[in-house]
Amino acid sequence: MGMKFRCERDALLDALTVAVRAAAGASSSRAALTGAHLDLADGALVVTGSDLDLTLSVTAEVAGEADGAAVTPARLLTDVVRAVPPGSVEFSVTDDGEASIVAGSSEFSIRLIPEEDYPQLAFKDESTVEGAASVAFSPAVTFDGPEFREALSQVVRSASSDDSRPILTGVLMAAEDEGQLRLVSTDSYRLSVRDLEGSSILGEHQRVLVPSRALRELERLIAESGDVTLKLAEHYAQFVVGAVQLTTRLIPGDFPNYQGLIPSDHPNCLTVNREQLLEVVRRVRLLAQDSTPVRLVMTSESLEVIAITHDVGKANESMDAQYEGEDLTVAFNPGYLIDGIEATTGDEITLHTADAVKPALLRSVADESFLYLLMPVRVS
Repeated sequence: MGMKFRCERDALLDALTVAVRAAAGASSSRAALTGAHLDLADGALVVTGSDLDLTLSVTAEVAGEADGAAVTPARLLTDVVRAVPPGSVEFSVTDDGEASIVAGSSEFSIRLIPEEDYPQLAFKDESTVEGAASVAFSPAVTFDGPEFREALSQVVRSASSDDSRPILTGVLMAAEDEGQLRLVSTDSYRLSVRDLEGSSILGEHQRVLVPSRALRELERLIAESGDVTLKLAEHYAQFVVGAVQLTTRLIPGDFPNYQGLIPSDHPNCLTVNREQLLEVVRRVRLLAQDSTPVRLVMTSESLEVIAITHDVGKANESMDAQYEGEDLTVAFNPGYLIDGIEATTGDEITLHTADAVKPALLRSVADESFLYLLMPVRVS
């Protein structure tokens, strides 16, 4: 008899649900990567899913009867565990290479994936892999979980989803000032920059590029409280949140010179209530169809938000705002504008502009740690 353990269904389901998100899809050329790797030692079960770019490992406390390892079809095992009634589940590996799952009066047998087909993950093992040295990680740095999650929610949205430009699908982590970690993302239409204080994991002016896909997963994992720890290696970043370890391959290459994009001179400044502007833009956007922009008409008297779609109709709404500068009409992609307003914190925000074509800068009045740069849309 191979590995064997008992645990509560929900504990096993929670571990599988997280790990399976990193497992490769059914179309993968390496069938073993569609599996969940289960490793039991000393009463701790580690469930791992990986497509080699992203790896999620979850540790669950179980009542172990026989240590060992096995690879099961990830999504099938997750569906089976989800389907059985709550309570105790017994998992065991039979001599003929099947996984047995027994819960109440339910009994399932699932054919295993050969464990030797599952790739050796270089960063998980202290031994050498095909003659290569194991991965050396930097000492861990700890961040406040909720603050780190807020930073991720602010920057990940601006990363590109176009895999033809992989550099722009990443989030840059850079040490621009001592004791500060800066997160930067851009899809070439907008740019997000967030500074986190008191975190010097990187050497001066050192930079790493972390896939936004991994950071979206990390954002989902961070709870209302607790910490996040980060370790870096030459080709990997590793985050630990509670019982979950997320490891991602870094993106090679040079991130664009984003500092050159941020204008230093913004003669016009609009100050407005954040929630009110968000509501107005969401309403007016209903009439901004077929990639029609939303126009902001700014004068010393008021702010007017307008959307006009040919053959559909028009929406406009005025609202109170403070404006200093030349009267100006500037148009934006409404989705990108809403993203920026949502990402910026505080009651009041400022929109700095130079003219109708240069990048506009969105910031919080109360918090200087985040900026959102947005390219206007040209309108006739």
